[in-house]
Amino acid sequence: MEMVSLTSLRTLSVTFCLLVAISVSDGVELGAPQFPAIFVLGDSLVDNGNNNGLSSLAKSNFLPYGIDFEGGPTGRFCNGKTIIDFLGDLLGLPLLPAFTITFTGEEDIRSGVNYASAAAGILDESGLNLGDRFSLSQQVQNFGSTLNQLKNLMNEEELNQYLRKSLVMMNIGSNDYINNYLQPSIYSSSSTYTPEAYADLLINNYAGQIMALYRLGLRKFLLAGIGPLGCIPNQLAKGHAPQGKCVSIVNEMVKIFNSRLKSLVDQLNANHTRAIFVYGNTYGVFDDILSSPATYGFDATDRGCCGIGRNKGQITCLPYSIPCMNRDEYIFWDAYHPTQAFNEIIAQKAYSGSQSACYPINVKQIAQVDLI
Repeated sequence: MEMVSLTSLRTLSVTFCLLVAISVSDGVELGAPQFPAIFVLGDSLVDNGNNNGLSSLAKSNFLPYGIDFEGGPTGRFCNGKTIIDFLGDLLGLPLLPAFTITFTGEEDIRSGVNYASAAAGILDESGLNLGDRFSLSQQVQNFGSTLNQLKNLMNEEELNQYLRKSLVMMNIGSNDYINNYLQPSIYSSSSTYTPEAYADLLINNYAGQIMALYRLGLRKFLLAGIGPLGCIPNQLAKGHAPQGKCVSIVNEMVKIFNSRLKSLVDQLNANHTRAIFVYGNTYGVFDDILSSPATYGFDATDRGCCGIGRNKGQITCLPYSIPCMNRDEYIFWDAYHPTQAFNEIIAQKAYSGSQSACYPINVKQIAQVDLI
């Protein structure tokens, strides 16, 4: 398997910069889809129902999940839309089908498929404590299954062009911490690896899966970093931080991973100049909102809208619980996941934000790059 070395990180090559500079068009047709498709790999932050039929504790196909989503509960871990749903709106694409409902051939897969699975991690073992899930490696295999279906819908040249122009959005890594490294009674990873060594392990495994997708023909990648896990209600409820503060030791671990992911993006862009790899700075945007919540319309920053116990985060949102009424004023929906109000901001930042939010270019700019 082609592996990406992490020992010789380089900045973006001049070739890549020139490619972007000469390939960005004046714009896209108003209302036209800006990508032919989006393929989503990740965890519960972007899952839209793949865990519904699994033997897993990580499910959300019940009220009050989906209370603000047209059609009600679907398996999204939110009161309404996820980041992917909002990003699709901005890009002119329809809601994506979950991979698990595409087997019959009745779902239109030409606009993309969502493979994300709650509790999934970069490492196969992450999230095992919650039951069945599709790990990142399995999600990549599942994309291969979709690819076989797509081969029946278009010829080889059409398929190659379609894949080159489509967007891959990967949002994963949180469970490698909250359902692995930060669970020493279940997993040995924290006694085996330092935070730095563990981040290296994750990035090496992640790079291998990214390149597997690249070899299958995909060329446009949005790789979302991990948010400040030390600020989520689940971590705050443990009482390991002063009142009003986040759990700094957890956030420092996440920062190590994110730094390495951004460096990986630089290296991938330098080594593969006929592709685009973008780092989504989820942590930075999250931190900005937490630092000035009122600016974004938020009032509740340290507790879930639906949950039980301290910070509404000791036990996450249970079936038929009564959530808060002013959901758009909450950053967090439950012990782990943000509200749709927050997701909309993140999606907008990814779509048209500055380099501080999306590096080296944003999603709107990715869409306008013509890879020859």
